[in-house]
Amino acid sequence: MAARELPLDEAYVEALREEFPRLRVIEKAGDPFSRAIDVALKVITVGGQSAFLTRYVTTIGSTIYLPSGWAQRSAASRYCTLRHEAVHLRQFRRYGLVGTALIYLLPFVPLGLAYGRARLEWEAYAETLRAHAEVYGVEAARDPKLHAYVRRQFTSAAYGWMWPFDRAVQRWIDEEVARIVRRSAG
Repeated sequence: MAARELPLDEAYVEALREEFPRLRVIEKAGDPFSRAIDVALKVITVGGQSAFLTRYVTTIGSTIYLPSGWAQRSAASRYCTLRHEAVHLRQFRRYGLVGTALIYLLPFVPLGLAYGRARLEWEAYAETLRAHAEVYGVEAARDPKLHAYVRRQFTSAAYGWMWPFDRAVQRWIDEEVARIVRRSAG
């Protein structure tokens, strides 16, 4: 019997399990910890982050928490998101749970100017751009809609206004896209 070919995202999760043997992938909806974070984020952002349970994938330690609606996304979209989350898995391995939490929450302030969180997320969003280029073609990494989405993650309540400098975020995007284009040309 021939092996069943896995969709791109399922195959990637299997590969992640080899790299991270303790990897857990769970749904937020049934997780009390995720529901508590959701309430806290709604309070801290005065309702600005109200999609934590429904739109955002979250990685803490070696666990990836999936939002409701995850299964309705395309396999390619899920794969690109998992590539982003794999960066966070590696950050937790590199810095540890406490170290990553401190970087994420402290420098400089938790809301409005969170450079530590911005740098951790930038590393992951750079991977998002690379994944989009690989899955959808290099032009996808240049897509203004994708750029606007990434900028909103940094400058809105989505991540607590972690780096509210739209032009700086766009410069990061432009630099990463230029690297992607150079790699694809060479």
